Amino acid sequence: MYRTRTAVSLIAALIALAAFAGPVSAAGTLDKIRQSGKIALGYRAEAQPFSYRDDQGNPAGYSVALCQAIADGLKTDLGLANLSIEWVPVTIDDRFSAVQQGKVDLLCSAETETLSQRKEVSFSLPVYPSGIGALLAADTPPELQEILERGSPPTKPIWRGSPARTLLEAQTFSVVANTRAVDWLRERADAFDIDAKIVPVDSYDAGVQRLLDGTSDVLFGEATLLAAAKRSPGARDLTLLDRRFTNEPIALVLARGDEDFRLAVDQKLSQLMRSDSFRSLYSRWFGEFDQSTARFFRDTILAN
Repeated sequence: MYRTRTAVSLIAALIALAAFAGPVSAAGTLDKIRQSGKIALGYRAEAQPFSYRDDQGNPAGYSVALCQAIADGLKTDLGLANLSIEWVPVTIDDRFSAVQQGKVDLLCSAETETLSQRKEVSFSLPVYPSGIGALLAADTPPELQEILERGSPPTKPIWRGSPARTLLEAQTFSVVANTRAVDWLRERADAFDIDAKIVPVDSYDAGVQRLLDGTSDVLFGEATLLAAAKRSPGARDLTLLDRRFTNEPIALVLARGDEDFRLAVDQKLSQLMRSDSFRSLYSRWFGEFDQSTARFFRDTILAN
C-alpha cells in the first residue's frame, strides 16, 4: 500500500513538473523543427517597417526579412532542404503568449528587450537601435515641444504652479496599450508628480487618429513605428521629435530556456550582419546605413 501511494505521488510530481516546464524545453525548438520539417514564424501586421502585410497580403518588413534569412540558414544546418515556413499572425496582446505556448518558434516583430519583458520571453541579439519617441499634433504649443525636446531634471518633481507643470497637465498623452511605453510614461508622470491625462490606444494608427482629431496632443511609442505612422495619409503635418527618451534596442523573440535555439538564431544573425548584403537589406527599410548604425551593428555582432 505504501509503495503504491509512493508511486502515485511520484507520477503526480512528474506530471506537475512537465506542466510547469511548458511546451518548449531546452533545445526543444530545434528538435521540433527537425521532426516536423517546419518552422513557425510570428509577425504583427501593424508594426511597419519591422513587420506588416504587403499589398498581396504576405508578411513583409525588416524583422520578417531577418527571420527569413535565419530559416534559410537552418535549412542547411539541419539538413532540411524542404524546410517550410508557417507565418503566424499575432497581435500586440497575444504575441508573447504565442511564443510561450509554442505556437510561434520565433517572433519577427518590433519588440524591445527589457528586464520585465525577459521575465516572459527570451531575446536574440539586438537587431535595431531603438527607443521611445514622441509624435506631436500639428497645433502643439511651441512651449510643449521645447519642454519635451529639452527634458526636465530627472531627480525632482516640477514645482507646483510653474508654467511647465501647468502646460503639461493641460495635455492629453496617448500611448499604445501593452507596450513598454505605457509603463515608462506612467513612471515619468509619477517621478515628476504630474497629474497627466494618459489615454491608452489599441494601435499606432488609432493614436495618430487622436492627434488628427484633436483628442490627444502627444503620442508616445517606439520611435521608428512613430515615424512610419507619420507617413500615413493625413499625418504629414504631425511633428516627430528627434529626441529618444530611452535606449531600448529591438530584438527577435523566442521562448525562455531554449539556449540551443537562441544560439542558432544569434549565429545566423551575426553571419548576416557581417555579410555584404546586410547594408542593402537594412537600407531598404531605414534608408542610409550611416556611421552610427555601422557602429551599433559592429558592437552587436558576436565573435565566432
